[in-house]
Amino acid sequence: MAQRPLPSSREAADILAHKRTRPGPRSLPPAGRSLGKLLKDLDARFGQGPGALQARWREIVGPEIGRRTEPVRLIRSRTGEAATLELRVAGAAALLIQHQTAEIMARVNLFLGDGAVGKLRIVQGPMQLTRPERPSPIRRRAPPLDAAVEAQLAQAMGLAADGPLKAALLELGRAVMRQRSNR
Repeated sequence: MAQRPLPSSREAADILAHKRTRPGPRSLPPAGRSLGKLLKDLDARFGQGPGALQARWREIVGPEIGRRTEPVRLIRSRTGEAATLELRVAGAAALLIQHQTAEIMARVNLFLGDGAVGKLRIVQGPMQLTRPERPSPIRRRAPPLDAAVEAQLAQAMGLAADGPLKAALLELGRAVMRQRSNR
């Protein structure tokens, strides 16, 4: 087998200019792939935090307590003891909530894990996440207009072209006529 002669410096420069001699640099893997294992370890070590509590607070403690309270933060002990849950309570409901401390802690520990919360700290103040739970008002159908008034309205709109604009104007006219008849 005949040995191949080595290329000259000009030929070597030409080869290197057109061909890669080693693979190019790889792009970095997605951050989610790298952080996934770390986040899983942290979640196993520290558990769910106040964000999970805030998202499902009314499910955890029930609608009555949930309406009057909201979790502010979960204060973890440096010694490894159970955490302290800080609750913001609206106004005078603090006394009622204080009497239900054991029940609230039992429900929160059921959600976060046994022994996650050892104390409740109650802070009176305005609620941040308050959403009124009023039932939506019942919309009653407006009574029909008198036939003579309806005919007068239809005659006034007779020249307008049929379409959504005419329908909207008829509805507006009916509403105005109802208000006038109620006065």
